[in-house]
Amino acid sequence: MESPLPEVPLFKVFSFLDVFDLLRAGQYWNKVADSDRLWRNLCLKKWSFYNFSYEHLGTQTWKRFLLNQIRRERQMELAQPEDFIYKKATGNLGILGPIAYLSGSGPPMNGQEKLIICTVSSKRMLYAWDVQEGAMIWSSPVQPSSIRLLVTLPQVHLAFTVDLEGTVKVWNCQDEDALAALTLPQTCFSLEAFLTKDGPFLMVGNSEGDIYTLTVPELRNVSKVNAFNYSVDFLHCSPDKKWIFASGTHQHILPKVFSVKCLLRPSEGKSPLSVSLPFSSCCRACWAPRRANRITVMFRRASFRKTGFTTFDLIIERIGGKTVIQAHQIASFLLPVHMESPIWMGVSDGNMIVFESGPYLFLFTINGLLLQQFDDHELTICNLWVDSLHVLTTSMDNYLHMYMWEEEGRYPYLKSCFHLEHIRNDYTPSCFFSKAICDNASIVCVVSRSRETSILVMYSLNV
Repeated sequence: MESPLPEVPLFKVFSFLDVFDLLRAGQYWNKVADSDRLWRNLCLKKWSFYNFSYEHLGTQTWKRFLLNQIRRERQMELAQPEDFIYKKATGNLGILGPIAYLSGSGPPMNGQEKLIICTVSSKRMLYAWDVQEGAMIWSSPVQPSSIRLLVTLPQVHLAFTVDLEGTVKVWNCQDEDALAALTLPQTCFSLEAFLTKDGPFLMVGNSEGDIYTLTVPELRNVSKVNAFNYSVDFLHCSPDKKWIFASGTHQHILPKVFSVKCLLRPSEGKSPLSVSLPFSSCCRACWAPRRANRITVMFRRASFRKTGFTTFDLIIERIGGKTVIQAHQIASFLLPVHMESPIWMGVSDGNMIVFESGPYLFLFTINGLLLQQFDDHELTICNLWVDSLHVLTTSMDNYLHMYMWEEEGRYPYLKSCFHLEHIRNDYTPSCFFSKAICDNASIVCVVSRSRETSILVMYSLNV
């Protein structure tokens, strides 16, 4: 029964509720609790990194969309191996390198979108696969040079590649030829694509320390800035698309964070806003999904014998009449010397760091407190993939393991979910690299058992 309480103060109170409390409130104040504004705000809070619009929503209400997505997440969390449809692509695929979702990796707006991934092959080709069918649906012509890097923008169904000769290409993975191509004068080492309110953009880092910002799909040069005297090995855009992290692995490089706005709208004669982070020998970096101004950097010390993590909060301030970026270090710690140095890392809400060490997975606070240790693998973890919901490990023991973050950083923080075989009924340990990516309805894994070809394994949740 509806209460006669005024709607405006009720709306304000309800804006502080989570999903389940809002559902309970709807039993008494249905009109206010079902407000599209409240449910859209919950969507934005949960997926602050995703660009929502009413056009994408279709005929669904925000409430129905959010509840459907929570149900899908719950299905993945509780899934068992028998709940997946298993597909395996074999044949003369070459060695498969980078993989990325071309569609279906974000929250599904209509529930009907196909899950499509892209893979790069040593045969100098780009492939597209239907994950549910386990079938190749498109392949590019053989390229003049080996493809080095791959990124995608699932929101606009585009893939971007860079080859060894520095040629950048844009693909829709439907037409035979690329939509656009641009050859840069130096070798490219990093690639980042992102979608802003002004449209999609691509950033490329090269061997001379330059960062190019290009329009999509035309690949028109918007700006070029020299960040370092050495190669730009990492480019990572923040979830809110306001910051771009740039770094290299050279011991004399200090990572930099640039204002994306300054790179997209350069001012003649002015250097773009940036700040250097006082930690060299960077080997990984991750933005916090729900704290868009927070970044954690993994670094090496003493000839790679010591590994540490440092976390910064970034803000733009006016100091002495000038606008500057300030990086405030809020935490830092070194791992014990006896611990095997990790290669991969990820973060959750900005307060926790996950990484592998040998066959183990560790969860630490940003201040260095050990929270959890997982021993689900028998052999060395060779790849770790992390997003705002999932933590996925692959190992040389022929298995991958799925973990999922607890909502809002609640204890036990990271939940161990299920174990899947890379290749069914194959008990031979892998001698080569395997890697995997996932979304809420599928997992895709590349397994290489020889130096000549790979196997692509696709699991789709049978719902």
